[in-house]
Amino acid sequence: MTDSAPSRVLVGSDLGVGHLTLNRPEALNALDHDMVGERGLCAGGDVRGLAQQIRSGDPEQAAIFFRAEYAMNARIAEYAKPVVALADGVTMGGGVGLAGHAAIRVVTERSKLAMPETRIGFTPDVGGTWLLGRAPGRVGEYLGVTGMTMDASDAIYAGFADHFVPSDHLASLVDALQTRADPTGPTELVLLFDETPEPSRLEAARPWIDDAFSAPTLEQVVARLHARPEPEAAQTAELMAGLSPTGMAVTLESVRRAREAASVRDVLAQEYGVVMWFVTTQPDLPEGVRAQLIDKDRSPRWQPASIADLPDDLVETAFGYTPQQALWE
Repeated sequence: MTDSAPSRVLVGSDLGVGHLTLNRPEALNALDHDMVGERGLCAGGDVRGLAQQIRSGDPEQAAIFFRAEYAMNARIAEYAKPVVALADGVTMGGGVGLAGHAAIRVVTERSKLAMPETRIGFTPDVGGTWLLGRAPGRVGEYLGVTGMTMDASDAIYAGFADHFVPSDHLASLVDALQTRADPTGPTELVLLFDETPEPSRLEAARPWIDDAFSAPTLEQVVARLHARPEPEAAQTAELMAGLSPTGMAVTLESVRRAREAASVRDVLAQEYGVVMWFVTTQPDLPEGVRAQLIDKDRSPRWQPASIADLPDDLVETAFGYTPQQALWE
């Protein structure tokens, strides 16, 4: 970024409340290294840039980015002062890594949250599996493997958000955070604007989600989906047929391992190893980015092409990979 270029993260403070505003609208605030370094907050993920780094044979540049990004995710989760995230609109992938770890997470009727990485031949990271692993029942496996989008109701039910505030009340909420003194903290102020969202569709779908996504293997998940009477279950199996088999298999295991983890930092370290395994050894990520975002032919050529063709030791290999440089040093 040159000195004359506009800042991609606008930093300010009003009446004792610091705020960070994303400023890369031409790319839906997609995250790059300049935005996760010293300046801090950003949303989305610049997967085009990541795919270019992989194709150029420079995976260490990707490692530098991930280490900076994950350090930021951990800092948000552990920050001493309460961080308020307003996840209004699209909040996916890297955006969840920012908003999802905040102390107070607000969604609106315009919110669309997801960890859609399997759709581009990748796997959820940025601490996303920490959230997925703590979702009710097997909702985390379902959301991670399929990359399905949550609305505000689903995000609150799944544990990705805390409060629903209509978008036309956000300005008043921000004003209240800046001008009203409340010794109990910002949560009480947010509650003044909090409304009850519609019932969650995820909650209603729990019977078939829990049954199918509790299966031991990805192949058995698909078999159980086909066996269920709900049309949504069959639609999910059809969707999964077009996603990266490698990404789905690794994600299923990643969510389950994250469920047993002790901290966000432990999960980030696990994700970092798996992500670098994808970056250094797997062709699906650049191929998925090509198919979905560059050529937009929506016809990725996954390797392997089907769940049945996955190597028996795939998951063990992915989680046994050791990056050249550790995440926490």
